[in-house]
Amino acid sequence: MLWWEVPNVESSREEHSLPNSTLQYQLTGLTSTTVYTIQVAALTAAGRGVVTSSTISTGVPPELPGAPSNLVISNISPRTATVRFRPGPDGKTAISRWIVEGQVVKDDGKEEEWKVVYQKDNQPDADTLEIPDLTPFTQYRFRMQQVNIVGSSPMSAPSRLIQTLQAAPDTHPSDLSLLSATQTSLRFSWKPLSESEYNSSPETVGYRLRVSKTDSQGENRNEDVKGTGGTSEATLEGLNPFTQYQVQIQALNSIGPGPWSQTVAAQTTESVPSGSPVNVTAEAVSSSKILLMWSALPQSQKNGVILGYKVLYSKKDSEGPPSVQVAEGERSVSLLLGALQKYTVYVLQVLAYTRMGDGPPSNRILLRTKEDVPGPPVRMVFPEVRLSSVRVVWQPPASPNGIILGYQISYRLDSRDPLRWTTVEVGSNARQFTVTGLSSEQSYVFRLIARTAVGWGAGQEAVVVTTERRERPLPPRKLSVPQDEVESRQLRIHWVTGGSASSPLRYFTLQIKELPNGDWKTHTADILHNMTSWTVDRLKPFTSYKFRMVATNDVGDSIPSRETEAATTLQDVPNEPPVILSVKPTTTTSVLVHWKRPSDDSVNGVLTGYRLYYRELPANASTLTEAEVQTTKNNTSALITTKSTFKTVSSDSLTEFELTQLKKFRRYQIVMTSYNIIGESPPSNPVEVSVGEAAPSVAPQSITVSAVSPSTLEVTWDTPPLETQNGLIQGYKIHYWERDQQNQSEKVKVIFVPDTRVHLTNLSSYTSYLITLTAFNMAGDGPPSDPRGARTLPSAPSQPSLLSFSEVTGGSVNVSWGAPLSPNGQVEGYRVIYEPTSPIQGVTKLVTVDVKGSWQRWLKVRDLIKGETYTFSVQALTVSYGPPIQANITAQPVKGSPGSPMDMSITKTSSDLTIQWSEGDVGEASVTGYTIEARPSDEGVWDSFIRFLPPSSRSVSVPLERLRSGISYEFRVIAVNSYGYGQPSAPSAALAAMSDRPFYEEWWFLLVMALVGLILILVLVFTLLLHGHSSKYKACGTGKHVSTAEESVTLDNGGFTALELNSRTLNTKNSFLKKNGTRSPPRPSPGGLHYSDEDICNNYNGAVLTESTTLTEKPTEVSESELTDSDYEDEQPKHSFVNHYMSDPTYYNSWKRQPKGLKGIGTSFGYEECATADTEPYYQTVVTQHSTGGAYTPTGQPAHTHVNPNTNPPGSRTPVTGFSSFV
Repeated sequence: MLWWEVPNVESSREEHSLPNSTLQYQLTGLTSTTVYTIQVAALTAAGRGVVTSSTISTGVPPELPGAPSNLVISNISPRTATVRFRPGPDGKTAISRWIVEGQVVKDDGKEEEWKVVYQKDNQPDADTLEIPDLTPFTQYRFRMQQVNIVGSSPMSAPSRLIQTLQAAPDTHPSDLSLLSATQTSLRFSWKPLSESEYNSSPETVGYRLRVSKTDSQGENRNEDVKGTGGTSEATLEGLNPFTQYQVQIQALNSIGPGPWSQTVAAQTTESVPSGSPVNVTAEAVSSSKILLMWSALPQSQKNGVILGYKVLYSKKDSEGPPSVQVAEGERSVSLLLGALQKYTVYVLQVLAYTRMGDGPPSNRILLRTKEDVPGPPVRMVFPEVRLSSVRVVWQPPASPNGIILGYQISYRLDSRDPLRWTTVEVGSNARQFTVTGLSSEQSYVFRLIARTAVGWGAGQEAVVVTTERRERPLPPRKLSVPQDEVESRQLRIHWVTGGSASSPLRYFTLQIKELPNGDWKTHTADILHNMTSWTVDRLKPFTSYKFRMVATNDVGDSIPSRETEAATTLQDVPNEPPVILSVKPTTTTSVLVHWKRPSDDSVNGVLTGYRLYYRELPANASTLTEAEVQTTKNNTSALITTKSTFKTVSSDSLTEFELTQLKKFRRYQIVMTSYNIIGESPPSNPVEVSVGEAAPSVAPQSITVSAVSPSTLEVTWDTPPLETQNGLIQGYKIHYWERDQQNQSEKVKVIFVPDTRVHLTNLSSYTSYLITLTAFNMAGDGPPSDPRGARTLPSAPSQPSLLSFSEVTGGSVNVSWGAPLSPNGQVEGYRVIYEPTSPIQGVTKLVTVDVKGSWQRWLKVRDLIKGETYTFSVQALTVSYGPPIQANITAQPVKGSPGSPMDMSITKTSSDLTIQWSEGDVGEASVTGYTIEARPSDEGVWDSFIRFLPPSSRSVSVPLERLRSGISYEFRVIAVNSYGYGQPSAPSAALAAMSDRPFYEEWWFLLVMALVGLILILVLVFTLLLHGHSSKYKACGTGKHVSTAEESVTLDNGGFTALELNSRTLNTKNSFLKKNGTRSPPRPSPGGLHYSDEDICNNYNGAVLTESTTLTEKPTEVSESELTDSDYEDEQPKHSFVNHYMSDPTYYNSWKRQPKGLKGIGTSFGYEECATADTEPYYQTVVTQHSTGGAYTPTGQPAHTHVNPNTNPPGSRTPVTGFSSFV
C-alpha cells in the first residue's frame, strides 16, 4: 500500500495498492515546490504492517545526507550501550534509517571488520540510540551513517574505544561426553566456550561439573574444574564402583555461573569388592585340617558380580606369601583346609573377588591344629666318647607336633640282639645325657625318641664306637648333578660318602653358589648321614649354580668337598605378565595397546613374546555367563579360558600392538600374558576400552612456524585429512619447548576449531623452539607431528655476566667482562664507558669505547690518573644495546702488591737493547713475574712491551727491530704477585730507536740498482728486436708462393708496457703521407697499417727505401672503447718511439722481414708475387687485444670471431693499456 499527501491537507491524500512484486513506483501529478509525505506499508491477510514514511519537497531534488558527528558513548552495560550524536545534513528530505556499525578490537590490538550492530527506522529526529545485543566484556568502537530516500551518508568518524561490562556466561559448554571410566572415576570431555562467550576476563572463567546417582540415593555433588576457560577435560574422582551416574556441566566466571547442560549418563566400571566377609569362624577338625565359615558380602560392598571367595592361610610368623584355596560361587560360605602341619598356629583370612580382582581380606584369625605324636629329635651327636662312657647331645624335633613331655634314650651293643635295649628317660628340657659303664672298643647303637600327650614319636638312631682315636671325617666325593634330574626349580645331587675314621658320620651340610657372582650359602644343614643323594629345591629357573658339601661327625666338620660343575636349571613359565599401561583407540575399529615388559627376574628363561586376549563385553556388564564363573584359582584366568580371541606378539622387544577389525560401538576387555618355550605367565589385570570413537590417526598437516617478534612465534597448520580424523576434530594441542630442554621448558597451548593459527607468546628472545601439534576429538589426542623449529627474533641482550679488573696500575687497568647470560641474539660487540666518580680539576671526562665482535671481552685502558676512582660500565650489543653492568676501580696498585723494582738501567748495542733492574719490595706475597712497559714519544701512553717474565729475571734483551726507527722510548718495570700489579719502577731515560745499517740496505742504493737494471733490460730487448727481424722476408721476385706468418717479440719489464711486433700484409696502392708539413704522423692502428707490394718487392730485391717511400694508415672501424685509448690522441710527441722507427727505412725493413723456416699459417693469409699487384688487394685481419676488450679490424676483411672476447688470437700477445699500439 502506497499513499502520499501534503501535510495538514486532507484532500491531498492519494492511495495506491501495488502488487507484491513492486519495489518502486513513480509519483506523477504533484504540485511543484510543495512538501509531500510519502508512506509505504506491506499488506497481508492479517492486515497492514509497519508504515515507513519519508518527506520530500517537489522542485527541490533530494541529496545524499551528511555523516553524523560527535559520537558519545554512555550508559555502558554488559549487553547495551547508548550512543549520542549530532545528525548530519538530511539532504533536503527526511532521514528514514539510522545505521550503527561496530568494530570489535581484540586484546592484542587486532581489529575485526566493521559490522552492522543496530538499525533504527522511521525516527528522523533521533539524536540518541541504544545499541542492544552487544557481547559482554568486549572492546568496541562505533560509527554511524544516516539514510534518506536518495541513499546512505558517509560513515561518521569512529567513536572512542569502550568495553562492555562483564556478565555471567550465556551458554554452557557443548558436546559433554564420557571419555573413560574406572572403578572410582569418570573422565569427561567437552567443547569449551570460545573467548567471545566468556563474558569476562579469561582468567576468571572456569567450569563446574554436577554429578548425582541415577537411583537418586545420595546428594548431588558439584565439583569445580581446575584450569581456565580453555580446559576441555576433567576427571571426577571418589565415585562408587559399578554405579550409574548423571552428569551436567556449566561455565562460570567472576560474575556468576551460566546455565547447566543436558545430563549425560555414565557408569563406573566394575571393581574389586570394597568390603570383606563377616562372621568368619574357624575350627580345628584334626591335627592337619581346619574348617572355616563366613557370611556373604553386603550388596553395597560387592562392586560387581562376586565370583567366589578365597581363603588365605599361612603359618604364624612365616615370611612368605600365604597359601590360597578358592571357594567358587557367590553362595559359598565355608571351606575345609587340609594337609596342614600338625600342632601349628595358622593365620586365616577370607576375601571375596570379582572379575576385576580381590577385595580386602577379613580380620586375621589365629588357630592351632590339634596335637599329634612328635617327629624324631634332630642333630644327635656325641661330642665326648671315652672307653667306657659316651655323652649324647640333641635338639628337639623339627616337627614336635605338640608339647614335648620328655625324651627316651636307648642303647645296645651293635653285635647283640636288636630287641635288647637299655632305656633311660629324661625330662622335656634335657638336651644331653652321659651313658656310663660301656665296654671299650665296642660299637653301640643309640636311639632317641620324644613324647607328647598323644604318645611317643619316631626315633633317630646312631652308631658310636667307644674309643679315644677319633678324627674329623673326609668330605663327600664324586658330587654330580645328572642332567635328566634337573628341573626348573629343583634338581637332584648325588655323592659318595667319604671316610669317617673311627667316628661315624652324623649329617651332611649342602652349600650352594649362584653364578656368576654369588657367594657360598648354606642351603640344607641336616641331611641324614646315610643319604647319598638329595633333592635341592627352592632354586630359580634358568639359573646356573655350583654345589659343594660338608660332612659332620662327633669331632666336627670336614673340609668342603670339591665343587660340582655348573648346573643350570630349566626354564619355567614366566612369573609375571606384562603391565598394560594404556589402551587407546586409533581408529573406529582398532585400538593400540601399550605395555611394560615384565622384570627380568620373573621371566624364568628366555622371553619369547606376548599374547593379547580380548573379548567383547556384553551390553549389561553385570550379566555373566556360566562359563565365566567357573572354578579357577584366580578370576583373571577365567577370562582366558572363556570365549576370548588372542593375538600373538612374537617379539619380546615390542611394547605396543594394534588390535584391528573390532566392532564399532562395543566395549572390549583386554588382558595380556608373557610366554616362553615352557608356557604362559598368569594374565595381567584386565583393561576395558570402548571402540567406535577413535582419536585422529594423523597429525595436522603443512605446519609452518615463523618468528613474529622477539617473544612471539606464529604457528599455522592445516587440518588432518578427513578420512583420518575418526570423528569431529574439536581442537589442537600445541606442545612447544626450548630446543634441548624439553623436560624443563615444555608447555602446552590448546586451540579449538576452526582456528588453524596461533601466536605463542612470552617466549625467550633469539631462542630456538621446537613445536609439535596434535589434533584431538572426543576419543582423545592424535599422534604428534614431527617437531618443527623456529627461532624468535633477537632483542637487546641482558647485561654482561661479570665485570672484573686486573693489572691495575696508577695509570692503566685491564677491564674484563663476561658474555651476557641472555644474549637474545648474536652479540655484535660491546660498549665500554668509563668516567671518574668525581670531577678532576673541575672537569669530568666521559670516555666511550666500542669493541667490535663477540670474542674480545677485555679492554686495556691506559689513560687513567693515579689515585682517582673511576666508574666503568659495559653493555652488550645485538640489535641494540642492553642494560649495563657497572663497577668502580681506583687507579692504584692494590694493597699487598709488590713495590717498585730498583736500579733500572738500559744498555744499547748495534742490534739489541738490554734492560736491567733489581728486586724491590715483594709485598705480602712472593713475586710471580715481571712485566715491562714502554712509552713511545709519538703516543705518550704506557703500553705492555714484554707481557711476562719469570720471577727470577733481572734483565732482558730486546732486538732493536721491535722499535720504530726515529721514535724515542721510555721503559719501566712492574713486579707482579698474587695480589696484582705493583708500583712501576721509575721510567728510564728516553732512548732513540736508531740502528747502523749497511749501505746496501739504504733506500737510495736500492733505487740506483733498480734504475741500472732497467736500463740493461731495455738495451737487451732492443738488441734482440733488431737481430730477430733482420731477415724476415725473402725476395718477392722469385715467383714462389710465400705464406705469411706472425711473430711476436715482447718487451716486458715491471712497470713498462709490453711491445708486440706482428707481421702485416702490405698493399702497393698505399703511400706514406705526412700531415701538416713536418708534423709527425698519427700513430698507426695495428689493424689499419697496410704496406704496398712495391715496398715489399723493393725490400726483397735488396733495395733501400728512400724518403719518398710512404706509409699510409687505412681508415678502419674502431669501437667506442678503442677510441678512448691513448693510441688515438690528436697530438703526438714529435720524437715518439713509433715515429723514430717508422721514419728510419733500415728499421722499417728489418721488422718486416720474415724469418726462415716459419711454417705457414694457412692459405687465407698468403699473397701473390708483384705481378698481381693490380688485382683487388686482400687484407689480412690483425686482432690486437686491449684491456677494454676491443679489436682492430680493417675495412673489407671479416674479423676472426673468438668465443671469449678476452682471449687473444693464437700467436698474439696483449699490449698493456697506455702503450703505443703500433704493433
